[in-house]
Amino acid sequence: MTMWTAILLAAVICAALKVTGYLVPADWLERERPARITDLLTVALLGALVAVQTVGSGMAVVIDARVPALVVAGVLLWLRASFLVVVVAAAAAAALLRLLGWAA
Repeated sequence: MTMWTAILLAAVICAALKVTGYLVPADWLERERPARITDLLTVALLGALVAVQTVGSGMAVVIDARVPALVVAGVLLWLRASFLVVVVAAAAAAALLRLLGWAA
């Protein structure tokens, strides 16, 4: 299978999934359980993305300054700090740890 064949196949599969979504009855989607599942699925996917970007480096798991920066961001979010404060504090924590030589 060539690369272009794989790309075209993936495009057809994505289009079929999208069409399938339109064929689901609206009353089924308005029920409580599917709505809750879709809300939680969004959070789970975002959490997985954050985890992969925090500890992943290529095919390896790397624990560096990003992990404590994520902890700082989590604590500030838990304390209901503004998003700008969270981002700046997490970046400052990672920069300080890198300056101290804890992580590259």
